[in-house]
Amino acid sequence: MSEYLKFAHELADASGKVIRKYFRSKMTVENKADDSPVTVADRLTETIMREMISKKFPDHDILGEEHGYQPTGSRWKWVLDPIDGTRSFVAGMPIFGTLICLLEQEIPQIGMIDIPILQERWCGLRKKESIFYPNQPDGKPLACKVSNQQKIEQSILYSADPAMFNNVQKPY
Repeated sequence: MSEYLKFAHELADASGKVIRKYFRSKMTVENKADDSPVTVADRLTETIMREMISKKFPDHDILGEEHGYQPTGSRWKWVLDPIDGTRSFVAGMPIFGTLICLLEQEIPQIGMIDIPILQERWCGLRKKESIFYPNQPDGKPLACKVSNQQKIEQSILYSADPAMFNNVQKPY
């Protein structure tokens, strides 16, 4: 699994470079059939990740939000969302991420969330603790801890609703 994990980090690094290039720049925003926004950054980022996967693992399936499903019949499938939170991206808000998942026979083995503007990353491996990679000078990965809090009113939750960005969805 270490080869796949290392490669997932390479995918996230490559996608982050593309996304940071386009962040807060002028670009055309189109609407997909489901009325969700898409930009050149979404499409190019996914294209680059697909090319990397096809070169390294040509027999693996790829499913991406922007370019659909590329089946090969493999037991391995990469699932990609190049910019989860395109409305936030378009509005110039840094709270969006790249999602990368590797399935083996439809069972998640690796799940990665990369926040390219903050340069922070979370990674989960099947049957192992999740790791947070902070953007700190020492750069030490940290094990994620799950709270034993039983009452939701005493918990801390974070969520974003696409509707938060409806009135600001203009290219930066």
